[in-house]
Amino acid sequence: MEGAKAAAGPAAGGQLESALLHIMQQHHHQSLRQRQQTERAKKDALRSAARVAGHLVEAVDGGVQELFVNEKRIELEARALLGTIARYRKQSDQWLAASNAVNSVLKEIGDFENWMKIMDFDCKSINAAIRNIHRS
Repeated sequence: MEGAKAAAGPAAGGQLESALLHIMQQHHHQSLRQRQQTERAKKDALRSAARVAGHLVEAVDGGVQELFVNEKRIELEARALLGTIARYRKQSDQWLAASNAVNSVLKEIGDFENWMKIMDFDCKSINAAIRNIHRS
């Protein structure tokens, strides 16, 4: 029996060693696969992060560019508006001067009309005085 045990011992030890070696190889292969998957996932995550960062930069740059264009457009419109305001100010000053001139002319016409009434009254008074002198 001891011989059977001795014969079974080395064979069983070889199987155990072979099984352990097989388990170690499987573990090593699984570790390699896991490491490769991790590396792939890491690269994919980096690519995705770079893509997201690129989109964010494009979005921000696009907004900044749009703001810059709008600012330039507003500046041009403000300059045009200032020119229009200057033209309207000049025109309103001209209208005010014309209106003052018309008012002066109307006042002079009123003064002339009043002078004419006074002259008419004086002429009638003189005419009446001359008639009275002439009748007497």
